[in-house]
Amino acid sequence: MTETSTFESRTARVGCSAEELYRFLTDIRNFEQFIPSGRFSDIRIERDTCTFSVNMLGKVNLRIGEQREFSEVVYSGNAMQVNDFSLSVKFSDTGSGQSEVRLAAQAHLNPFLKMLAAEPVKNFLETLVGEMEKFTGWKEIRKDT
Repeated sequence: MTETSTFESRTARVGCSAEELYRFLTDIRNFEQFIPSGRFSDIRIERDTCTFSVNMLGKVNLRIGEQREFSEVVYSGNAMQVNDFSLSVKFSDTGSGQSEVRLAAQAHLNPFLKMLAAEPVKNFLETLVGEMEKFTGWKEIRKDT
């Protein structure tokens, strides 16, 4: 029996407006600069989709799902061709060219998988939100189609 498990990051502050963040997040190709070398293989990134392979999970498919202009982008995906998950990025302007952002991952996991996944997923979300805080290239979005 599986249940929906939710994992959330802390709220972070990033150095761009909500509009700039939205424009950046709605083109998956912009995430290439966040991918550490050697961690993933068979990476294929397009504007709306991304596929890659990672140890323990195999092939991961990711696509842009819901979009709420200047407030949220939700990515949907699956791993091991079975486990569906979503990654939600919620954000809002704080003024002075900054935004607050919070990440949430949801997946249908049985209790055993939830126990195994909890720490790695939380670490992933914290690492990602930390990288977003340090990032300065929000205005340098992909402009080609």
